[in-house]
Amino acid sequence: MGKIVAIANQKGGVGKTTTSVNMSASLGVLEKKVLVIDADPQANTTSALGFNPDEVKVGTYQVLEHEIDAAEAIVSTKNPNLDLIPAQIDLVAVEIELVDKDQREQMLRRSLESVKDKYDYIFIDCAPSLGLITLNALTAADSVIIPIQCEYFALEGLGKLLNTIKSVQNLHNPDLDIEGLLLTMYDSRLRLSNQVVEEVKTHFSKMVFNTIIQRNVRLSEAPSYGETIIMYDASSNGAENYLNLAREFLEKNEEIEAEA
Repeated sequence: MGKIVAIANQKGGVGKTTTSVNMSASLGVLEKKVLVIDADPQANTTSALGFNPDEVKVGTYQVLEHEIDAAEAIVSTKNPNLDLIPAQIDLVAVEIELVDKDQREQMLRRSLESVKDKYDYIFIDCAPSLGLITLNALTAADSVIIPIQCEYFALEGLGKLLNTIKSVQNLHNPDLDIEGLLLTMYDSRLRLSNQVVEEVKTHFSKMVFNTIIQRNVRLSEAPSYGETIIMYDASSNGAENYLNLAREFLEKNEEIEAEA
């Protein structure tokens, strides 16, 4: 049965979409069957994987509304072993339309039951908010990855997110684990970046991934071409970072032996 991982942080611009897209693509290269779900009305994951959100006919909105089966919304990407449930701007209406429904936080979990066994991993790219869509993602997920940028205010709001995760564990999903905190946008030349890394590791120690995602021009360019970093420039530092993260993730999940 596939493991569902939400990638969440209510702060914008921390690398959620970059991580969702490129970690999924890296796991695909490592021969894991992966589905990524765009659960953000901005639909950046959809465009980053080469699809025009304005042309999406069915996607996360229809899945959350239970208008269609999740399998009907899945599209193949040009990346090996990587499928997508895309998003479009209509997704923003879910916050209002689901509010009066019974078990509204369970909508995504129930929808994914029919496709969960077809994948090794399912990643959900969450919106930069703690609204109903993100609540659905956390309720459906087995674990959550929290990207944290190596910049000023890096830890701002993290306590609120951790409290939200705790509430989800208590009320909706007692099996939800924190997969790890992922440090992103790291620049070794900046003292501030090094201070943030030290502070996060001091406070959260074993919760932090060893792999750190460095600032990389190629990583920033890839989405504008509708490509993952693996397809755009497999020799770049960004590609190496995300392949290392994928390997660490697999090691943590006991799928491959840890390197000696």
